[in-house]
Amino acid sequence: MKSAVPSSPAEMRAYIIERLTGETGEPDRVTDAARAIVEKLLPDVRQTLKQQLTLDLEMEITSVELVRVADAKPDGDGHAMAVIVSGVGPDAVVMTMDAEAIALAVSALFGGDPCIAVAPIRRQLSPTETVVASRIFEQFATALARTGDGHFELLAPSPKAMSGEELRKHPLKDGAGARVRLSLAGSATSGIIELTMPQRLLLKGSAVASPNASGPADVWRQRFGEEVMRSGVELQATMPLARMTLGDVASLQVGQLIEFQTDAQSQAKLSARQKTLFVCEFGKLGQNYTVRVRHPFDAGQDLMEGLVAGR
Repeated sequence: MKSAVPSSPAEMRAYIIERLTGETGEPDRVTDAARAIVEKLLPDVRQTLKQQLTLDLEMEITSVELVRVADAKPDGDGHAMAVIVSGVGPDAVVMTMDAEAIALAVSALFGGDPCIAVAPIRRQLSPTETVVASRIFEQFATALARTGDGHFELLAPSPKAMSGEELRKHPLKDGAGARVRLSLAGSATSGIIELTMPQRLLLKGSAVASPNASGPADVWRQRFGEEVMRSGVELQATMPLARMTLGDVASLQVGQLIEFQTDAQSQAKLSARQKTLFVCEFGKLGQNYTVRVRHPFDAGQDLMEGLVAGR
């Protein structure tokens, strides 16, 4: 079952934003966490498959992207899917293999000629093909358990591959996820294996630290800093008008005109939360008024200029 199509502009906007930024608003941290987990388990999977298959197949990560978990379910016949059950949810990892990857794995297991392209499977998998796909999925599950990523809380038994009608009827709990796509390649044929993980689990427990982070405190400090940087603030641009005595101000009348200073347009100041940030210049672009940032505001220099000018 695919994820529901947004039924209103508000739902569509939320859907698009989630696909761009992730459920947590930290797309880079989500994709980095997903990539790190799969990169950590790949050496074990490669080694085990090399021992079981008669051919040395290559397996590499080709992409990592934000998706919906429900979109992990493949369409058409010849595909296989397995779901690793977790103590914190029924869908810790959704694994799929396309028709080309399954055909290649079966050929490799039974000593097929590596120089001949393997035809993809376009029907429901046979019992033998299902067993081969299950073995590959089992290697991923075993390797994931060995990596020590306890926040997944994986449960036995090992996942079994499903295909055809069983695959189509199997429900997936929808939600924001990240998909890691791997290529399984031989000499003349290549296929795709995908691992889809919910974002709620990817950042649970051990977070992916930045290269400069030295411990949990640094990770939380970086996380808090990112939250602060996403906070919205209101910008205000002010422009110096004129110098007047208090007597002149007291005598101002409704409708009276006040002239700008000669350099007022180039001395605008941009501020947020009553803190001046930049010196700017007012301008116009088409029908809209604009503010061009000239340089950061220097409080010390502003004070000196005010003293010299007698402000």
